[in-house]
Amino acid sequence: MLLVIDVGNTNIQIGVFDRNDLVKDWRIHTERNTTEDEFNVLVSGLFSLGGFALTDIGETIISCVVPPMVTILEAFCRKYLGHTPHWVDARSARVMPVGYCNPAEVGADRIVNAVAAFQKYRTSLIVIDFGTATTFDAISPKGAYLGGAISPGILIAAEALFIKASKLPRVEIFLPPRKVIGTDTASSIKSGIIYGYAGLVDGIVRRMTKEMRVTPKIIATGGLAPLMADVCETIQQVEPTLTLEGLRIISEMIRKSTNPDETGHPAEITISSPRAHQF
Repeated sequence: MLLVIDVGNTNIQIGVFDRNDLVKDWRIHTERNTTEDEFNVLVSGLFSLGGFALTDIGETIISCVVPPMVTILEAFCRKYLGHTPHWVDARSARVMPVGYCNPAEVGADRIVNAVAAFQKYRTSLIVIDFGTATTFDAISPKGAYLGGAISPGILIAAEALFIKASKLPRVEIFLPPRKVIGTDTASSIKSGIIYGYAGLVDGIVRRMTKEMRVTPKIIATGGLAPLMADVCETIQQVEPTLTLEGLRIISEMIRKSTNPDETGHPAEITISSPRAHQF
């Protein structure tokens, strides 16, 4: 079985694949001060509830945007799984051309999402990830990562509002208000945050679409994707396990690149130079 882990600033997504099938997945809070032993206790408990054990895992692949977690997860894999994990970033797994001036600046999760989205839809895309930051990633019809946009995440923006405006109460924003015009403070805050971000999303998507000069498919992922898909006009599809699927795809590509094909030559997966491709 394959263990895939995506470490974000707020949450960690964990998934277990049996070949191409996602058997089980979890979302846990990112704890930067944990140890490999504490992480093992947590994962072992989740695995036990899922009906399998750490010994079932034969390979691990990780994308991480939280540097302190790298040492922890490396130690966990070596100590409790008996192998070294594959680490994904724009340099170590260049499975698509990257249009950034410095490809190393692209977050691992964004590359993984782009790979998964293009492998599934095989068309131009805009991928929106509602995480700690809200990211927008543009992919060309030929599968090149063109670039994107980054804005503060919805929860980050809401937290800043509550901290800086002391008279405003904290409100839950996991359900949209029934109407835009709020009739009390709580509903007004929810309206401003949720419908305000819907306007941000739709505005950026339309501007990016104009620059791309194609009609991309718009997909969303991340914890708040289902909520925002209900209020945004441009989101066409929600893919809750997109990042996990992307890690599985990259793991398969890495495996093929290291195992010779029928001709005795390694399979070629690396596409590292954007200048060599038409976007």
